[in-house]
Amino acid sequence: MPKLPPPADWPRMSSSIFYQDASAAIDWLCRTFGFEVRLKIEGDEGRIVHSELTYGDGLVMVGEEGDPNDARPWRQAMKSPKSLGGACTQSIMFFVDDAEAHYQHTLSCGAEIVDELSTHDYGAEFWSDRSYGVLDLEGHMWWIVQRLQTAGQ
Repeated sequence: MPKLPPPADWPRMSSSIFYQDASAAIDWLCRTFGFEVRLKIEGDEGRIVHSELTYGDGLVMVGEEGDPNDARPWRQAMKSPKSLGGACTQSIMFFVDDAEAHYQHTLSCGAEIVDELSTHDYGAEFWSDRSYGVLDLEGHMWWIVQRLQTAGQ
C-alpha cells in the first residue's frame, strides 16, 4: 500500500464527541462557539450518522451516542456526559484570536462557564494565555484559549 499524507483538508489529529442529540449539539456549537458545518450526514429519523465541524484549521466530528443494540460493542460505549451523570471523559481546547470577544459571545448564548476568563502566565520560558472553560449543552468540557506570549518573547 502506498503511504500517503493526511488529506490536505484534514488536520493530522481530530476528535469525535458524542451526544444524545447530536443535531442540537451541532446547532449549539455553531451558534455559541462559531464552528462551521463542513459535512452532516443524517440517517433514519434525522439521527446524525457522521458530521464534521471546523473552526479555522481545526476539525471535530460530532455524532449520536452509540446504540445499545449495535453489534459492535465499542460503538455501544460511545456516550455523552449527559448519559454518564455528568462525567467528562475528555476536554477539548481550541485557540481563538480574541478570547474576550469569544467569551462575551458565549455568555450571551447562555453557556455554562465553569472557569472564568483569566490570564495564565507560565513564565518567559513557556507561554501565557487568556482562557476560559465552558460546558456545552450535554456536559462536554471546552477550553477556549488565546495565546498572548510564546517562549522567549
